[in-house]
Amino acid sequence: MKKIAIIIGSTRQNRQGERVGQWAHAVLKSRTDCAVDLIDLRDWPLPFYAEPASPSALHGQYSHPIATQWAATIAQYHGFIIVTPEYNHGYSAVLKNALDYLYQEWNHKPVACIGYSSGNSGAIRAIEQLRQVFIELQMIPLQPEMNLCSVKQLFDEAGNTVDPKLADRLQRVVDSLIEFIIPQ
Repeated sequence: MKKIAIIIGSTRQNRQGERVGQWAHAVLKSRTDCAVDLIDLRDWPLPFYAEPASPSALHGQYSHPIATQWAATIAQYHGFIIVTPEYNHGYSAVLKNALDYLYQEWNHKPVACIGYSSGNSGAIRAIEQLRQVFIELQMIPLQPEMNLCSVKQLFDEAGNTVDPKLADRLQRVVDSLIEFIIPQ
């Protein structure tokens, strides 16, 4: 079974990414062509990367046990959906650190983004920057993406979307993601 991880890329208090990630997970967990898990970076307090070499040269030999656990967790997935905010025209430092900690574990795996902001541009600039990082990590960044503008207005108090078309858009993103998964 193909395994996809939805990664919530912010740890801020009052973040909207948790709501977006939980919604995406709820929509996708009924799929029969893949298993979908939700990973919250709040549960992964990785120290800032300060290893003596790049992750590509370490081959999984990290000095922090949580980094070794992070590598094992990410290695088991075939594709990713990154839920990213746009902070100051970019993505969060905690997401950058989580991506930078690994190398081989990301290689040759497709990745799509769900970007969000409280404004009217979604996370277009953050996703554009992430694409550069994905390419350097030898991931397969996909064109289908979601940009959620005025994100607070898109969900009710229970976390359900007020726009039923969003679930269809999300399903199309995952359809594309599954097409790009390389058999292992």
